[in-house]
Amino acid sequence: MPSVEFIRGEIDRMRNRVNRQRREIKQLRHAGISTTSADALLDGMRKKVNDLCTERDRLTRERVRALIANQRTRLGRV
Repeated sequence: MPSVEFIRGEIDRMRNRVNRQRREIKQLRHAGISTTSADALLDGMRKKVNDLCTERDRLTRERVRALIANQRTRLGRV
């Protein structure tokens, strides 16, 4: 299972790719070239970023829960 830090890095990398793709689509539209396939690719990239964000949030919640459980155990509370 990838770490939260790895997923954060992937999110950052994918966001950069999405921004690059958006700029390229803008240039294509300006030149009058069809962007249907590029738009589909961009939608897939955005979905991947959203999935990564969901995974990051899940892992972060798990980490917080583990820390709280560890503190309760150390304090003698269950």
